[in-house]
Amino acid sequence: MRKNSIKNTRINGEVRRVMAEVIRGEIKDPRISPWTSVVSVEVAPDLKSCKAWISVLGDEEAQSATLEGLRSAEGFIRNRIAKVINLRNTPEISFVMDQSIEYGVNMSRKIDEVISRDDENAKNREDADEI
Repeated sequence: MRKNSIKNTRINGEVRRVMAEVIRGEIKDPRISPWTSVVSVEVAPDLKSCKAWISVLGDEEAQSATLEGLRSAEGFIRNRIAKVINLRNTPEISFVMDQSIEYGVNMSRKIDEVISRDDENAKNREDADEI
Protein backbone atom coordinates (compact mmCIF):
# COMPACT_ATOMS: atom_id res chain seq x y z
CA MET A 1 0.00 0.00 0.00
CA ARG A 2 1.26 3.44 -0.91
CA LYS A 3 1.99 5.94 1.85
CA ASN A 4 -0.35 8.93 1.90
CA SER A 5 1.01 12.17 0.53
CA ILE A 6 0.84 15.36 2.56
CA LYS A 7 -1.95 16.63 0.30
CA ASN A 8 -3.99 13.45 0.78
CA THR A 9 -3.44 13.57 4.55
CA ARG A 10 -4.72 17.16 4.61
CA ILE A 11 -7.75 16.24 2.51
CA ASN A 12 -8.52 13.31 4.85
CA GLY A 13 -8.40 15.62 7.88
CA GLU A 14 -10.55 18.29 6.27
CA VAL A 15 -13.18 15.80 5.05
CA ARG A 16 -13.24 14.23 8.54
CA ARG A 17 -13.73 17.64 10.18
CA VAL A 18 -16.54 18.70 7.85
CA MET A 19 -18.23 15.30 8.05
CA ALA A 20 -18.16 15.40 11.86
CA GLU A 21 -19.69 18.89 11.88
CA VAL A 22 -22.45 17.86 9.47
CA ILE A 23 -23.29 14.70 11.42
CA ARG A 24 -23.23 16.53 14.74
CA GLY A 25 -25.16 19.64 13.79
CA GLU A 26 -26.96 19.48 10.49
CA ILE A 27 -28.52 16.03 10.08
CA LYS A 28 -31.94 15.76 11.70
CA ASP A 29 -32.44 12.01 11.21
CA PRO A 30 -33.66 10.48 14.53
CA ARG A 31 -31.96 7.17 13.69
CA ILE A 32 -28.53 8.77 14.06
CA SER A 33 -27.33 8.53 17.66
CA PRO A 34 -26.10 11.72 19.36
CA TRP A 35 -23.06 9.67 20.50
CA THR A 36 -21.74 9.28 16.95
CA SER A 37 -18.18 10.25 16.12
CA VAL A 38 -16.10 10.15 12.96
CA VAL A 39 -12.97 8.25 13.96
CA SER A 40 -11.09 8.36 10.68
CA VAL A 41 -11.54 9.15 7.01
CA GLU A 42 -9.55 7.82 4.09
CA VAL A 43 -10.07 9.52 0.73
CA ALA A 44 -8.71 7.71 -2.32
CA PRO A 45 -5.93 9.57 -4.17
CA ASP A 46 -8.21 10.04 -7.21
CA LEU A 47 -10.89 11.64 -4.93
CA LYS A 48 -13.56 9.28 -6.25
CA SER A 49 -14.24 7.30 -3.08
CA CYS A 50 -13.97 7.75 0.65
CA LYS A 51 -14.14 5.37 3.61
CA ALA A 52 -15.38 6.87 6.86
CA TRP A 53 -14.94 4.93 10.09
CA ILE A 54 -17.81 5.76 12.44
CA SER A 55 -18.04 4.94 16.12
CA VAL A 56 -21.33 4.88 18.00
CA LEU A 57 -21.49 4.54 21.75
CA GLY A 58 -24.49 2.33 22.42
CA ASP A 59 -25.96 -1.08 21.79
CA GLU A 60 -26.05 -3.01 18.51
CA GLU A 61 -29.48 -1.62 17.63
CA ALA A 62 -28.29 2.00 17.96
CA GLN A 63 -25.21 1.23 15.88
CA SER A 64 -27.14 -0.38 13.03
CA ALA A 65 -29.79 2.38 13.06
CA THR A 66 -27.08 5.05 12.97
CA LEU A 67 -25.29 3.33 10.10
CA GLU A 68 -28.57 3.07 8.18
CA GLY A 69 -29.34 6.75 8.83
CA LEU A 70 -25.88 7.82 7.68
CA ARG A 71 -26.15 5.77 4.51
CA SER A 72 -29.47 7.42 3.69
CA ALA A 73 -27.96 10.87 4.37
CA GLU A 74 -24.86 10.25 2.23
CA GLY A 75 -26.09 12.57 -0.54
CA PHE A 76 -26.65 15.41 1.92
CA ILE A 77 -23.22 14.88 3.51
CA ARG A 78 -21.54 14.83 0.08
CA ASN A 79 -23.35 18.04 -0.84
CA ARG A 80 -22.12 19.79 2.32
CA ILE A 81 -18.56 18.53 1.78
CA ALA A 82 -18.66 19.84 -1.81
CA LYS A 83 -19.83 23.27 -0.64
CA VAL A 84 -17.26 23.60 2.15
CA ILE A 85 -14.20 21.97 0.55
CA ASN A 86 -13.18 22.90 -2.99
CA LEU A 87 -12.21 19.53 -4.48
CA ARG A 88 -12.03 18.43 -8.10
CA ASN A 89 -14.38 15.53 -7.31
CA THR A 90 -16.58 14.97 -4.29
CA PRO A 91 -15.92 11.41 -3.12
CA GLU A 92 -18.62 8.78 -2.71
CA ILE A 93 -18.74 7.87 0.97
CA SER A 94 -18.90 4.38 2.40
CA PHE A 95 -19.45 4.18 6.13
CA VAL A 96 -17.70 1.49 8.19
CA MET A 97 -18.48 0.79 11.85
CA ASP A 98 -15.43 1.19 14.09
CA GLN A 99 -15.62 -0.53 17.48
CA SER A 100 -12.39 0.90 18.94
CA ILE A 101 -13.97 3.54 21.22
CA GLU A 102 -16.54 1.11 22.60
CA TYR A 103 -13.78 -1.48 23.08
CA GLY A 104 -11.69 1.09 24.98
CA VAL A 105 -14.61 2.02 27.23
CA ASN A 106 -15.30 -1.65 28.01
CA MET A 107 -11.62 -2.33 28.75
CA SER A 108 -11.45 0.70 31.03
CA ARG A 109 -14.54 -0.52 32.89
CA LYS A 110 -13.00 -3.98 33.32
CA ILE A 111 -9.73 -2.50 34.59
CA ASP A 112 -11.65 -0.40 37.13
CA GLU A 113 -13.51 -3.53 38.30
CA VAL A 114 -10.25 -5.45 38.75
CA ILE A 115 -8.65 -2.55 40.67
CA SER A 116 -11.65 -2.19 43.00
CA ARG A 117 -11.72 -5.96 43.58
CA ASP A 118 -7.98 -5.92 44.31
CA ASP A 119 -8.45 -3.04 46.77
CA GLU A 120 -11.22 -4.97 48.54
CA ASN A 121 -9.02 -8.06 48.79
CA ALA A 122 -6.13 -6.01 50.20
CA LYS A 123 -8.45 -4.41 52.77
CA ASN A 124 -9.84 -7.83 53.77
CA ARG A 125 -6.27 -9.15 54.21
CA GLU A 126 -5.39 -6.17 56.41
CA ASP A 127 -8.50 -6.76 58.54
CA ALA A 128 -7.65 -10.46 58.88
CA ASP A 129 -4.05 -9.63 59.90
CA GLU A 130 -5.31 -7.30 62.67
CA ILE A 131 -7.35 -10.10 64.25
